[in-house]
Amino acid sequence: MEPHLSSSNTQHLLEQQPPTTTTTTKSHGKLALIPLVFLIFFEVSGGPYGEESAVGAAGPLWAILGFFIFPFIWSIPEALVTAELATAFPGNGGFVVWAHQAFGPFWGSLMGSWKFLTGVLNLASYPVLCIDYLKLVFPVFSLGVPRYIAILVSTLVLSFLNYTGLAIVGYTAVTLGIVSLSPFVVLTLVSIPKIDPSRWISLGQKGVQKDWTLFFNTLFWNLNFWDSASTLAGEVEQPQRTFPIALLSAGVLTCLGYLVPLLAATGAIPLSQEDWTDGYFAYVAEMVAGKWLKLWMEIGACLSVIGLYEAQLSSCAYQVLGMADLGFLPEFFGVRSKWFNTPWVAILVSTVIALAGCYMDFADIISSVNFLYSLGMLLEFASFLWLRRKMPSIDRPFRVPMGLPGLIIMCLIPSVFLVYVMAVATRTVYMVSFILTVLGILWYFFMKFCKSKMWLQFNSTGEKLEYED
Repeated sequence: MEPHLSSSNTQHLLEQQPPTTTTTTKSHGKLALIPLVFLIFFEVSGGPYGEESAVGAAGPLWAILGFFIFPFIWSIPEALVTAELATAFPGNGGFVVWAHQAFGPFWGSLMGSWKFLTGVLNLASYPVLCIDYLKLVFPVFSLGVPRYIAILVSTLVLSFLNYTGLAIVGYTAVTLGIVSLSPFVVLTLVSIPKIDPSRWISLGQKGVQKDWTLFFNTLFWNLNFWDSASTLAGEVEQPQRTFPIALLSAGVLTCLGYLVPLLAATGAIPLSQEDWTDGYFAYVAEMVAGKWLKLWMEIGACLSVIGLYEAQLSSCAYQVLGMADLGFLPEFFGVRSKWFNTPWVAILVSTVIALAGCYMDFADIISSVNFLYSLGMLLEFASFLWLRRKMPSIDRPFRVPMGLPGLIIMCLIPSVFLVYVMAVATRTVYMVSFILTVLGILWYFFMKFCKSKMWLQFNSTGEKLEYED
């Protein structure tokens, strides 16, 4: 079945609204459980690559505690919200549908703008990272025209893989996940005889000042985006059953993937805190086992970046497809390939924007992405709570086992952290985020104007799902 919002288990959700139109999707293209687990894994993590900065910012003990405790106060609430809403609204669009049903089309569209900009600007960084790893082996990619050509070619090749089908992307993610995690398994096993547990309780070297902003940003960056896979719900086999299991499995894999290598690395070598920056795991591997493991880990990092790109592009493309199905975007944004049944226009749009972003300065843009993501998550938590109150009797195949007061507390704790992330932003970030938000608002009213003038053809599903008091 193709993604839609009015399947048999969502009729209660729509209550007295008229049924939506449905179309069909080839069943062999559906995502199974294991590929979905690894797509979620790459949406959130991609492996321990990048967690090194937490040690450099605050020392081993705080890093270990952070990656142990933070999933409980941040990742688990976000995953539980995703599990409940993705199974109650099993269609493409994910969080866009949730905000739409909770607060109406304006907020659904704004949620879509925030999340799409977050995703597509993240997407832009991955080809650059991939080439940064490749230049260690092929120095010709370090500067100039060869570097730009390599970024262009890698972006187009990776996007074409996404075009060939979500099932192919899913099983590619499984392979990439296993290969990119394997050097950390070896590092852990080789480190065991060398581990000194007293190194785990170090608060950091004397004279090295703690950078709490970097510490929390590292935790935040490595443990968010649990909701991104919700935009694929319409492409998943039995989403009501599969999504909760996939989220739980990906959560366990992600947490172990961070904690176990971190314990092994910090326990096996003496602390040199200032060296703990992005990419330091490869040097730890060389110190513990030799250059062969360092090279293996660098290859794994490159493959992990490919997995991150594929997962993020899938989320962006199917979000655009879902927004076209809802009538937020013109119908042609939802056109599927005749050969692979993939949303090729959405993939192309996401790729072009990401490609433009590859050649931009990311310093303030990435910080702005964090800000927009925080705004989107606050709206997502609000949508979750309001839907519990507004539609208490709809069919929820997975239901967070709490009443409304407990849910408010569950969402309040991560919301405080989101407010903190926004509060420490720079003036430039505030300005960029404000401009992008205004553009998102203007886009909504421009699309509404185009619809009223019938300049473009829109799907009528969104009109049937209009919010009612």
